[in-house]
Amino acid sequence: MKIKDIRPGMDGITITARVVSVSKPKKVPTRYGEALVAQAIIADETGSAVLNLWRGQVKLLKPGDIIRIENAFAKEFRGRVELNVGKSGRIAVLKRGEPEKEEPEKQEAVSEAEEELEEPAD
Repeated sequence: MKIKDIRPGMDGITITARVVSVSKPKKVPTRYGEALVAQAIIADETGSAVLNLWRGQVKLLKPGDIIRIENAFAKEFRGRVELNVGKSGRIAVLKRGEPEKEEPEKQEAVSEAEEELEEPAD
């Protein structure tokens, strides 16, 4: 599967992608208590997406890593599709890497996506 094919409501998603960036972790309240959360921008040749990282997943990824996500699910949040990996899913780092230099158009798109992540919730 490729990023461009992901739609809200899908589950059982398996995808290989490169980590473009990882946000600073923050603590958020959940119905299960306080949790640490961060968001990674991942990309493949077809586009980019947000991957939510929860608890132990937060420290797993670094920009430039090539990862394989297994059994993820997609939800829509603020008009954008986001990937999540629950208890039955897995994130595996296939290759540790250095952040790649990107074309200016891609850098701009990633910057816009990161700015949206930092906007306060409504």
